[in-house]
Amino acid sequence: MGKTISDFKQINTKFNSQKAVNQENTSKKASVNGFWEKNGKVLKKILTILLSVGVGAINGLFGGGGGMLVVPLFTVFMGLEEKRAHSSAILAILPLSLISGIIYLVRGDFTLYSGGFVTAGVILGGILGTFVMKKLSNNVLAIVFYAVMIFAGISSLVGALNR
Repeated sequence: MGKTISDFKQINTKFNSQKAVNQENTSKKASVNGFWEKNGKVLKKILTILLSVGVGAINGLFGGGGGMLVVPLFTVFMGLEEKRAHSSAILAILPLSLISGIIYLVRGDFTLYSGGFVTAGVILGGILGTFVMKKLSNNVLAIVFYAVMIFAGISSLVGALNR
């Protein structure tokens, strides 16, 4: 059976209405993408600042650990390669650790005798670690770093649950 002119008009009307919907959706997507293109860098900077404040608060609350959180901040949000992120984390956390340490010392929450031995070991280990890091690829460094984070987290959690 043949199609009538009326049938073709209906098909054409449906096609044109679907085409209009598709154009509207494309326009909406373009405006959303345009928003992120215009404002994405600013929003990323704001988010980075907010996360940095959170890292500082966590470091102050627990007396450390901020460096472990700063590395993903540097790699994910700031796009640094792994080695540069680790090096930058040390410099970012150093002033905070010094200030937190002084506050803990003044409040009497730090014992110089036991803390001194640990500090000496940490300094020696830090020096050794910088030489080892130079020899590792970014990928191996990332795998080792996140494996250590997972191990430390599980060990701490199990220890806390068994107290």
